[in-house]
Amino acid sequence: MKIQRSALQRPVAVPEHFQSFFSFPHSTRGYSGVAVYTNSRVIVPLKAEEGLTGTLQPQPPLSEEERISRNYPERESIELYPEEDGTVPKDLAVLDLEGRGLVVDFGLFVLINVYCPAETSETRLPYKMNFNRLLQERVRILIEDEKREVIVVGDLNVAADPLDHGEGQLKSGREGFWDHPARAWFRKWLSPNGPMVDVIRSFWPGRQGMFTCWNTVLNAREANYGARIDYILVTKGLVPFVKAGDIQADVRGSDHCPIYIDLHDEITSDEGQLLRLIDLMKGSSGGESDALRQPPRIAAQFWDEFSGKQTLLSKFFTKKQSPASSVEPTEKAPTEDIPITNLTVDTQSQGSAINEPSPSSQPAADDAPSQAESALLKTIPRSRPSEKALGKRKVTASGGSQDTLISSKKKKGTGQASISSFFIASKADSTAKSVEKLSRKGSKSSLKTSSSVIVVDDEQADIEDESSSQNPINHIESDYQFALSLAEAEENKNVSKSSKPHPVSTTGSEEHKKAWDRLLAPLEAPLCTVHQEPTKRFTVNKPGPNKGKTFFVCSRPVGPGYDKGKSKRLREEVDPRYRCDFFKWANDVKKVTNRS
Repeated sequence: MKIQRSALQRPVAVPEHFQSFFSFPHSTRGYSGVAVYTNSRVIVPLKAEEGLTGTLQPQPPLSEEERISRNYPERESIELYPEEDGTVPKDLAVLDLEGRGLVVDFGLFVLINVYCPAETSETRLPYKMNFNRLLQERVRILIEDEKREVIVVGDLNVAADPLDHGEGQLKSGREGFWDHPARAWFRKWLSPNGPMVDVIRSFWPGRQGMFTCWNTVLNAREANYGARIDYILVTKGLVPFVKAGDIQADVRGSDHCPIYIDLHDEITSDEGQLLRLIDLMKGSSGGESDALRQPPRIAAQFWDEFSGKQTLLSKFFTKKQSPASSVEPTEKAPTEDIPITNLTVDTQSQGSAINEPSPSSQPAADDAPSQAESALLKTIPRSRPSEKALGKRKVTASGGSQDTLISSKKKKGTGQASISSFFIASKADSTAKSVEKLSRKGSKSSLKTSSSVIVVDDEQADIEDESSSQNPINHIESDYQFALSLAEAEENKNVSKSSKPHPVSTTGSEEHKKAWDRLLAPLEAPLCTVHQEPTKRFTVNKPGPNKGKTFFVCSRPVGPGYDKGKSKRLREEVDPRYRCDFFKWANDVKKVTNRS
């Protein structure tokens, strides 16, 4: 169960009609937690504990009556697996810190839900073996010392037989299968060598491919190349109650699939006595005392965040609503629709002006706008922008209409200078030049361009800049007009140098475009050498020098006999129907692509 307690939402933590029990990692972030859900309409557990050692306790600690066992595993009673340096754990409590065990008492039997460690590296093998031996000792105490029946469920991360492994049908997979310490331990714990019965396998003794876990990264589920590492183990006294059991390989959503057993509601003992399951479990909700009995104290419904003792963080960000009775409306709000259909926006003119309704469409005195309508109309400016603000239209000699930018004197103010101000002469120089031009050409001078005519008044240069610093729109317009004039001047300069335009060469631009296309194009997957099929791209996530690098491998799924390489797979066992040993780093593929 890959989740932390803080991330649990109420529908998952305390679903209706169910009681739930959780164990979370105490030393690492959640990936190895376990959970047990029980239907409260059918059964109420008698007791529940977190962990296998009895050291994980709630606050306040469980009393003697609340504990499942009188005795718990001790370090001296377990043959612990040594670390690489020869040391062994000094305290068994360290084996309970990853949230891998829950123990629940149902009367007829004690249920132990575990998630045994995986051997992700050689350094994890001692921890894996010591946890397995701790589990074995806890079950031994329940069976031998307390005479209890036990059911062990969960991911034990070990295959019980070559039949339970994807490589088991190959000769190399069968040879030395029991040499692994975890497999050797499991073989001794299971019947007929040990007390626990692999009850699902007992219903399907020779069934092949009955796997419960697949490597989804390698696309192993498609070819059913996996392992059976999830189990339901029962003591021999419970075997008569088990009616059926199987895996559910067609249920997706995880790299594991569900497994289940079904129990008889009642059985007849060897003495001829009728035994009802619900009576033996001592937890049915049919009796009055059972219906009133509370679940064990570690149930999630008693956590502070779900029992109402703790204020949830979300409540601090929820707006409190005042009671309806405390709000007395002083005036009835108008319910009429606000008549805004007569207001239209003229988007064709240079300025956005709102057209007033014509006198004929004005409401009569009796139909005066309501208070809400008046408030809306006040927010809309009624006056048209002035002619100076919208700009003037000037007819050129050719008869065409051109835009004319008009600027007038405004009060000086501080603000950001426009780009054009850095290229305009000072006020004194500008004024002198304006006077000189006026004396020769008239009261005004015009600078003609191909797209607009800019009419300049006396002191136009400085006043335009000062006005632009006050109004951001004028500021942008000034820079835009200045950029147009610079572009026009540069174009006229180039035209004057040559009467005939030079032909534009497109060869260079096309080559540049192709180069950029090659650089930015996604890397094409190469073909694998055996099947000549497009390969699949993966990214290295394992910490190390290659983390983050990408590579290509054969896109076919892995299966029994897929090619792991000459050093790991016998050539006579290679099955070409599955993945070949093609491998290439993405950088190497990119180099080959660039050279071609």
